[in-house]
Amino acid sequence: MAGRARATTGGATEAGSGAETEGPLARGLAVLKAVAEADGAVRPADLARSTGLARSAVDRLAATLTHLGHLRLVDRDLVAAPRLMEFGNAYLRAAGLPDRVQPHLDGLARTLDESVSLIAADGCDMRIVARAIPPDRVIPLGFRVGDLLPADRCAAGAVLADAWHPEQHAAWRTHRAADPLDAGYPALPPRFTRLEQEAAEADFAAWISDAAEQGWALDDQIAAPGLVALSVPVPVPGQDGGPRYALSVLAHTSRFSAEALRAHALAHLTRAAREMGDALSADGPAAGGLTPPPYADAKTELGPLFLQALARGLAVLTALGGTPGGLTLNEAAEAAGLSYQSTRRNLLTLLDLGYAEQRGRHYLPAPRTLGLGYARLSGLGLADIAQPHLAELAARVHESASVAVLDGAEVRYLARSATQQVTSVSIHPGARLPAYATSMGRVLLGDLPRPDQERLLAALPPRPLTPFTRTSPMDLTQLLAQARQDGYALVEQELELGLRSMAVPLRDARGRAVAAVNVALHAGPETPEQSRERLLPHLISTARAMEADVAAVFAFGPVRSD
Repeated sequence: MAGRARATTGGATEAGSGAETEGPLARGLAVLKAVAEADGAVRPADLARSTGLARSAVDRLAATLTHLGHLRLVDRDLVAAPRLMEFGNAYLRAAGLPDRVQPHLDGLARTLDESVSLIAADGCDMRIVARAIPPDRVIPLGFRVGDLLPADRCAAGAVLADAWHPEQHAAWRTHRAADPLDAGYPALPPRFTRLEQEAAEADFAAWISDAAEQGWALDDQIAAPGLVALSVPVPVPGQDGGPRYALSVLAHTSRFSAEALRAHALAHLTRAAREMGDALSADGPAAGGLTPPPYADAKTELGPLFLQALARGLAVLTALGGTPGGLTLNEAAEAAGLSYQSTRRNLLTLLDLGYAEQRGRHYLPAPRTLGLGYARLSGLGLADIAQPHLAELAARVHESASVAVLDGAEVRYLARSATQQVTSVSIHPGARLPAYATSMGRVLLGDLPRPDQERLLAALPPRPLTPFTRTSPMDLTQLLAQARQDGYALVEQELELGLRSMAVPLRDARGRAVAAVNVALHAGPETPEQSRERLLPHLISTARAMEADVAAVFAFGPVRSD
């Protein structure tokens, strides 16, 4: 099959029959792929046409995927949600790339002062699976993790295609004939004519042969005008079947010609590739990320709209990323919380669709999982993640809602959703307020060690903003400790007369409070206790939903709040 990316080292693979590999999981992945590749929101009717599915099937698939957090409804249309990145994260975690490879990539980018990428084969295409950019570049070159490249238009393809089997070459030729102008590769400019594509096919075999003989491949403006690239294989000791990865450096012709890039980078690239290969073959677990929860049945909640088979299949896919090197069938069943038979059926489907690989007795997600919106979603910042959740919260409680981060001794607003009420609070993203007099500031200061709290309070000495402002260092220290213990803070008319606000912390996957979520309202006619009882459950549930998105987008790096 053209889409199958299955390693066979250490044992034979299982092949699933058509009957076993058809079903909700395959259709659900088709819907996810279609939404992830769309330029914007997708109407269900258009999704039915593009996938060939019945509209009723699309509605059930969409309801299940929305409930699982992988898609989001905007009005009546569907968009990819941040938690769709969980599948790509599962691949990266199982492959050990963030912990074992990223430090080497970062060092290489600094040494070469150019963008570098790790690239893996995805069927007969090439997929960016890790990257690093020079720290001081204003406009760095480079593709995004998850971007797909045609094998015959990148140096990594010439390096890795030498290990292809005849059926893979045949699949590549079929694929190229179906898309002669490379319309299916948005990361690259399309080819201009069919003749250009036909000429490239004729040259590809020679390029592969040269790369195998030389141990490297050079791209002289083949991927795109003005870009040159150099790739070498990443040798992993003890790995059979040819290299799984190629290491590439990308530069602009204004800085290097192709030959000059080779002279500048080849020795560094070769050494880094050996170091990465050794790191990938090292014993011991790799760090990074959290094990996803097992399958949870939502049939009672959603009724006939919930497709259990789809949810179970996706639970298997994410479970495979819980351990570097993947899981055995029995381990996958235990991690997913499913039966052996159900897990096996889903694994066969994932293997046939190219979303999983088998290496000996172990199964793990495949690079294709990064094609489910990873490149686009990985560019989200905290404000992007927060905004739709704030809109839902404001609509539920009919009060203004915000997210802010601690910026020195102040809170800086990142995102906001305001209500249209006479008494609604007016403030905009980018605004700064003293942390000591705000509910968001108090939950964020409360999460800090005592010395840091004292340092920040001294940096912006508290002063009375209203008759109710608490300014005593002792009082504030107690209030911060109380906020930490309670998990929320309520501030009554301390920032401005008539203003009440309540906030909870927003934590990253490591448990650190990286932001705060609040609701602001007029201080009446409710009492503070009534406001707490009415609003706190909604604040907490919103923060938990945001945290799931934050954990997916920033699984392997710090939360971006710029």
